[in-house]
Amino acid sequence: QVTLVESGGGLVQAGGSLRLSCVASGSTSRQMTIAWFRQAPGKEREFVAASWRGGQRTYYDDSVKGRFTMTRENTKNTVYLQMNSLQPGDTAVYYCAGDATLILSSMRNHVHYDYWGQGTQVTVSV
Repeated sequence: QVTLVESGGGLVQAGGSLRLSCVASGSTSRQMTIAWFRQAPGKEREFVAASWRGGQRTYYDDSVKGRFTMTRENTKNTVYLQMNSLQPGDTAVYYCAGDATLILSSMRNHVHYDYWGQGTQVTVSV
């Protein structure tokens, strides 16, 4: 069993920054693919970024590329999402998700992840 716990959300003005953290626990957590998704009210849950299989490579959605940076510290079982140049369109609940058996073609689809955190609210004001 794997548990994921996010923290770091909050309210920030447009152009500001926030850093989200996700602490993973469980026997397979260090080898897992861990991703960030977000969901705004009335919208589908969407892919933000992923650290593939223990951190071999990091992938980003085009909408956040160049503004968000995902890092991973396996010694602490923690992943981070540094979010810079935040815009009102980034307002959403951000979720950390993990899966140990994901294939690359499924990485950007939330339905393929087995483990989820509780989510953390990010609100960007104009």
